[in-house]
Amino acid sequence: MRIARHIQSLEGYVPGEQPKSKSVVKLNTNENPYPPSPKCAEVLKSFDLDNLRRYPDPNYSELALEIAKRFGTTPDRVFVGNGSDEVLSLCARAFVENDESIGSLDPSYSLYKTLAAIRDVKWMGMRSGRACDAETDIRRPIIDARTSLFLLTNPNAPTGEFREIEDIAAFARRFKGVVLVDEAYADFARGNCMSLATAPTNRNVLVMRTFSKSYSLAGLRVGFCVGPRDLIEALYKIKDSYNVDAVAQRVALAAFKDRVYHRKTVATVVKTRKAFAKALLKRGWDVIPSEANFVFAKPPEGTKASDVFAYLKSQNVFVRYFPGPLTGDRLRITIGTDEEMKKLLDALDRMN
Repeated sequence: MRIARHIQSLEGYVPGEQPKSKSVVKLNTNENPYPPSPKCAEVLKSFDLDNLRRYPDPNYSELALEIAKRFGTTPDRVFVGNGSDEVLSLCARAFVENDESIGSLDPSYSLYKTLAAIRDVKWMGMRSGRACDAETDIRRPIIDARTSLFLLTNPNAPTGEFREIEDIAAFARRFKGVVLVDEAYADFARGNCMSLATAPTNRNVLVMRTFSKSYSLAGLRVGFCVGPRDLIEALYKIKDSYNVDAVAQRVALAAFKDRVYHRKTVATVVKTRKAFAKALLKRGWDVIPSEANFVFAKPPEGTKASDVFAYLKSQNVFVRYFPGPLTGDRLRITIGTDEEMKKLLDALDRMN
């Protein structure tokens, strides 16, 4: 059996730890602390098992239509994937030649670099944001002219920083390839780029969303993107025949249509985020202003982030630590319930 050389040396993406104990305060993978819409439970209770012997709708017609209606576009400009990670993987295949490269901010979602390695193409990282005192940003041009796909998370992960829509639009106009704006956390932010994706003049911008965060459906694996017809058509050409299962299509549709519940959940998370950031600041932490469902924060002077990470884990409080020169001085902390955030703060106080 032969394994491709670039796969042999590949460093795979490492997901956040998934502890099994229910006593753990789990704030390490940006999951929503609240359950999904009650409408999802209604779908599961009434789901006809006979549907499982048939293949699902390969075009997820109902879900795509509802997404299109929400954003003022047409279903042929909507693509739904088995999680937003599948959308990213398909983009890396559809829009990048073997001698081209994939770009992203740095630091950002670490899967982007892994996707480039899987495709065996170069990854180009642009320094981003206050977290690493960068000199370059999306307002400056890409250095490598061979970069044909740029993956731009907004708000960014792990920093939580929000980039203005005007800056992203200007960047997309300069960029010769495809810009995918990964809006996994956009529902927690003050704005979004969906108008760029649906604009009649748009030639190269895809905007991607997920049901994993604000809709509390990380276990379901559904994501989608909106953009120009030719780009969407390219993704359809290379997707698995039936990439989104029948149950997922129905449950995601129910969650998407329950706008009242969704808005309430998002507002609760945002309120807790603001209160938690203030609590960290009072304790001497440096907190990057976040517009996501997490904060990226540096412990007080003289305290190492790695030590705080290990201590919190010993207290059954799980947060995320990313070693390295750009991220190793901070922790990414998911926003949980008010009770969960209090447990974390109490643990920090005991550490001091």
